[in-house]
Amino acid sequence: MDQCLGDTTPDEVLIPMQTDGSFLMSDDRVREPLLAASKRAMNTTSQTAIVGTKRCTIESLDYEVVENDLFKEDWRTKTRVQIFKYVCMKWSLALLVGLITGLVGFFNNFAVENIAGFKLLLTSNLMLKERYHAAFVAYVGCNLLLATVAAALCAYIAPAAAGSGIPEVKAYLNGVDSHSILAPSTLLVKIFGSIFGVSAGFVLGKEGPMVHTGACVASLLSQGGSRKYHLTWRSLQYIKNDRDRRDLITCGAAAGVAAAFRAPVGGVLFALVEANHLEKINDLLVILSNGYQHQIKLFRWRNALLWRTFFTNAVVAVVLRSLIVYCRGGKCGLFGKGGLIMFDMSSTVSTYSTADLLAVMILGVIGGFLGAFYNYLVSKILCQYSKINEKGAVFKIIHTMSISLLTSCCSYGIPWLARCTPCPPGLADRCPTIGRSGNFKNFQCPPGHYNDLASLFLNTNEDAIRNLFSGNTGNEFDISTLILFFIAVYCLGLVTYGIAVPSGLFIPVILAGASFGRLVGTILGSISDLDPAIFALLGAASLLGGTMRMTVSVCVILLELTDDLLMLPLVMLVLLISKSVADNFNIGVYDLMIQMKGLPYLEAHAEPYMRHLVAHDVVSGPLLTFFGVEKVGNIIQILKTTGHHGFPVINEPPFSEAPELCGLVLRSHLIVLLKGKRFTKDKVLTGSTEVFKSFGSFDFAKAGPGKGMKLEELEISADEMEMYVDLHPITNKSPYTVVETMSLAKAALLFRELGLRHLFVVPKTPGKPPVVGILTRPDFYERAHTWSLPSFQSAKENE
Repeated sequence: MDQCLGDTTPDEVLIPMQTDGSFLMSDDRVREPLLAASKRAMNTTSQTAIVGTKRCTIESLDYEVVENDLFKEDWRTKTRVQIFKYVCMKWSLALLVGLITGLVGFFNNFAVENIAGFKLLLTSNLMLKERYHAAFVAYVGCNLLLATVAAALCAYIAPAAAGSGIPEVKAYLNGVDSHSILAPSTLLVKIFGSIFGVSAGFVLGKEGPMVHTGACVASLLSQGGSRKYHLTWRSLQYIKNDRDRRDLITCGAAAGVAAAFRAPVGGVLFALVEANHLEKINDLLVILSNGYQHQIKLFRWRNALLWRTFFTNAVVAVVLRSLIVYCRGGKCGLFGKGGLIMFDMSSTVSTYSTADLLAVMILGVIGGFLGAFYNYLVSKILCQYSKINEKGAVFKIIHTMSISLLTSCCSYGIPWLARCTPCPPGLADRCPTIGRSGNFKNFQCPPGHYNDLASLFLNTNEDAIRNLFSGNTGNEFDISTLILFFIAVYCLGLVTYGIAVPSGLFIPVILAGASFGRLVGTILGSISDLDPAIFALLGAASLLGGTMRMTVSVCVILLELTDDLLMLPLVMLVLLISKSVADNFNIGVYDLMIQMKGLPYLEAHAEPYMRHLVAHDVVSGPLLTFFGVEKVGNIIQILKTTGHHGFPVINEPPFSEAPELCGLVLRSHLIVLLKGKRFTKDKVLTGSTEVFKSFGSFDFAKAGPGKGMKLEELEISADEMEMYVDLHPITNKSPYTVVETMSLAKAALLFRELGLRHLFVVPKTPGKPPVVGILTRPDFYERAHTWSLPSFQSAKENE
């Protein structure tokens, strides 16, 4: 059974077996996705623990408003000033997310350019003095030191910071409440680990981690800071529900893309697509042909969220633009035109013929095959890496150091295979380049010559991409150089992803795609009028489409990176072809990571087998319910023996003429109510007035990770166990319900589109209990073969 079982222990599954609600232990073990259960601990949501388990403590986010008496009273008593403060607070937080993410993005690039620049300058100066062995030792030593620091930060402080972070952010926007990936410690390690990891010369990027960083910044602000680190802000008390938090984290993820690529519109589309999962060919055609005004209706986003996301990215763009202009005066050390990747392709000619279109189509097909093969290899390699990483922090660090040593040897050793090339005449730039960046690296060559492989290997990844995208330099790179560089980058990108450092896939894929695209352009130079730089761009787009399958956002990001709208038709064509080809083999790399980590991710469409099932088929009894006025001892007993997070509340005579569904009560609300001890000796209604005297609306608001009240903190005496408490004031009296005969496919679409956490199944005919069962996320997440298992119906996520 591949399923997430809420708060149950890793070795036990609680299965209701008796009509009185008692539980028996099952000896059955949940089948792990890739490794045996006996060898796998619970999912840590860490990239290095990539092989996760669907039996986890992850809860679901809930977009539904809990409309209980406290909520209604709170909104009735709110003044216009309070509502205005609430609206201003959300816009202010969006502003802060944009400012902080923009500053972090600039700081990342500033640090990487200076640290990596110092390392490359040291190596280059030693090479100019023909001290080749000393240059090798300095280069390898610097990389090894930086890699060790990055791995130690991830291994000992925040394992969740390792990897890209995009799969986890994507799962969060889908409704998976995995708090560890958004913790303050994760944010700090993500920033500094990414700086050291990229500076260490790994074939990885900081763009994926920037998305995770933006989400962490938004999460920290939305939770009012962190009590653990004594950073709290009482003024942020208005943000106390999943809806507002997830909206702000959506803004943060979009800001991360904008800060990483200087692509604000691409960032909005990235968050828009990933939050709504409508990455389809028709979406691309409709948006890009009819304009951005159609996005609102097409994706069914709320206008307010769209505008706040756009506002956040505009702030990021302004911050980055201002800082870059400031640094152009040489005031930021080695940070100059590099760092924030932007490729000017205005010098290339974007006109094309029928032969060029055929070449582009071939490029898209090859990119689709290469992308699908890349995803296949990534999954196989990560399975092996998980066996290493689960052995402990020391093994993670040793593994990272070994990959660093391999990468350094390749970067320094492979350029020796290239021959020295005379500098082209009439160049505006200096050749050979003396310094950190540039198209023409001297390496071991005599004056007036350059080493084209060194121009790609002994550079930062962004500068290498900039060299491959440089126009009107068709003969700069030899065919053998492009072949060697493509093979090396393709393989190094595979073995690097999954080590214990923050690592993104965008830059490795762009590097490999650009080199293979430029290779194709160089080969077809005699029959195609397109510049090899254009082929490099299209090759990067084809490999991105083949690996990530994000056509809309990738298309806009690439156009913003190159600042050339004339490339739009070709980029669209190559993306559509590569994605279509790759979809025939496997899924996108981030979706693959989500599956491997066992995160309960819901797709935008229902599985075909769901159309043959109805809601009643996947729920079973006995269902644990509470009466409207319940005995305290019964509540404590059920909370102790189960991990469920939601319970139906049933009214029975004398409070109603017949048993009827009153609503839904949450576990966290029950604990807060019991803490207040507003109990009665008799089974009577106390009404909302008594609750209002002891609690406010924010007492029942969702707390941040680790801040909520625990059941173990309650001190209930034996006499109080025999008393009663009225649950009506905290009961959501308007829960979403479906009839038991509704198809599971239809219920799944309703569940996902509304962002629900619980969906009641009610009987179609009278005479049955008022509620048949509860649908939660794992009921739609299971695969077809699991429905035949006898214990599946009861072993659900303890929502």
